[in-house]
Amino acid sequence: MFNDACSLIEQALHGSWRRRIVDDVAGSRDLRTALVRLRDSMRSNAWKSGAEDINLGRIVRTFDGMTRRDGFHVLHDWDGIADRVNEDTIPVDVLNYLVEQRGRSTADPVVLAILLDYYFLHLLALLSLRVWDEGDADANLDRLGHLLALLQGSDGSGQPFAGNPETLLLLGTSHYEIDERGYDKLLDKVRTLNRPHQTLVAMGHAASMGSHLRFGFEATYARDTVVMRDDNVTDYPWLCFSLAALMREHERLRAAGATGAGLDAVAEAIVNGLSPDARAFVRRTPPATPAPFEAERRQFAELFRARQDELVQAFERFRPSTAAYSPLAFFFNFSHNVVKGEVVDALLRGEPWRLTLNDMLTSLSTGGEENTAKETLATTLMGYARANPHRIRGRLMPVIVYDPAAGRRAFSIAMQKIKE
Repeated sequence: MFNDACSLIEQALHGSWRRRIVDDVAGSRDLRTALVRLRDSMRSNAWKSGAEDINLGRIVRTFDGMTRRDGFHVLHDWDGIADRVNEDTIPVDVLNYLVEQRGRSTADPVVLAILLDYYFLHLLALLSLRVWDEGDADANLDRLGHLLALLQGSDGSGQPFAGNPETLLLLGTSHYEIDERGYDKLLDKVRTLNRPHQTLVAMGHAASMGSHLRFGFEATYARDTVVMRDDNVTDYPWLCFSLAALMREHERLRAAGATGAGLDAVAEAIVNGLSPDARAFVRRTPPATPAPFEAERRQFAELFRARQDELVQAFERFRPSTAAYSPLAFFFNFSHNVVKGEVVDALLRGEPWRLTLNDMLTSLSTGGEENTAKETLATTLMGYARANPHRIRGRLMPVIVYDPAAGRRAFSIAMQKIKE
């Protein structure tokens, strides 16, 4: 069924099919009417473009049901006020918000195209959790990479979301789940992937969890590391896996004599992952009560200590400052909220951003223009978060923050713990 689903979605993503969908609904009298028509198809997962119908309903229902039984709500967000999973999918929630904000304006093809791509992003994220169902998981993940390239290619809206298919796993699972039973089982599956795929999973997760746990340390846990560890028994194994995989990749690159951007990217992801709680991973002796991930923690610590002086020197390049964008200054609750915020801003402005989540998780850029765009997006998202704060520990707080001073403080503390 996985192959059938990929073939059907490829039919939708390849060529002019999406443009025809957008052109059809863009002929509506206003944006509200166009969005309502788009929403009907999003809810039914049934699409019609001229004589070419694509019905994804059975695939979505089947895979969503299977994935929910595994413990994940990939398509739906959690409503913390109502204390339940939202009835509508995340793309439909965003569409409904846009109806309220821009419904009276002219139907904008750019806006409609971004929303349509955001819908398909979530279908690809759903498929990313099913790559182990049949056939070869590595080959299935590669096929998702092809679909992601089509989604973000020249036939789409121009709004990118993820830099690789491994990030689809991150986006599909970075939600609040009241039952966390699925995360350990999913991590066991990830460990069966080949080295390149494990490395890319680790790159995204180490950087994302660094930002996520730094946010928790400051906002949720009142700077209490012990409380943070106790409340993140699911996140720490994933972070430890990621750090160990990145250290293995660092060793592989060093053995091959690699220098430059590839090695820098790995080092940056490692320091980002260590930044919330370096002591938990770099200590030479195991804790009195070994954690379930002790074997990976020990492997990371041994490899890290052998390269400590070299890595500490490399880490200094990534010390946050006000002179350039730094992911270590970027704090957020969930990765998918970063992408959601980026999409919402693009929809309100009627213009796509040219940045993926992966771009926001690194300071390495192609040039000054991209670096400026990252900082602009981060501060824009913080502005929305400040305007719509969440209540945490009885206080209203933004759930996305860009703060170089706080990033420098976290970096300095991490360096102290590493050198203990």
